[in-house]
Amino acid sequence: MDVADPTWSDERLVAAAREGDAESLAALVTNAHPHVRRFARTLCATPEDAEDAAQEALIVLYRKIGTLRATGALASWMFRVIRNECVRRARLALRPVPPAGESLMPSAEDEMFRRLEGARVAAAIAALPADQRRVLVMRDVQGLSGRMVASTLGLSMPAMKSRLHRARAVVHRRLSEPVGDGDDG
Repeated sequence: MDVADPTWSDERLVAAAREGDAESLAALVTNAHPHVRRFARTLCATPEDAEDAAQEALIVLYRKIGTLRATGALASWMFRVIRNECVRRARLALRPVPPAGESLMPSAEDEMFRRLEGARVAAAIAALPADQRRVLVMRDVQGLSGRMVASTLGLSMPAMKSRLHRARAVVHRRLSEPVGDGDDG
């Protein structure tokens, strides 16, 4: 969001829109549009995704402005909406396309193995010391930037990177260990 131009998210305008004033809501959406588009362009992989994400963010703004708790939180709320939409679009783009005549529907066996592997990953992460687990989850699961993780946890960048490196190494080592045969006694 453009912090240099706070007028687009004027608290009085936001408050009136939250209360259902149609003119305020229309003005808010109109004023937000260039800022939302510019921000989406910085996050999304393609210009088309940025346009779609910006439109989606404006639709969310229009439909859900009444759920916004604090009038001063509009910019951060829109930031999250756009970020989530860009991430969703990136994930869709990474989905594999099945060869002609094949389905992406996993077999029951494939689904079982996927769940077991997911459980192994979750167990490996859960076994980490709390300080390493927080850094790993924020960085690799939630997708936050290194600076954001360091700032949120009150760490220097080198300390955050060190904890992340150790956490990744431990998880990798645990996942590289052979899975037990289920000792029969």
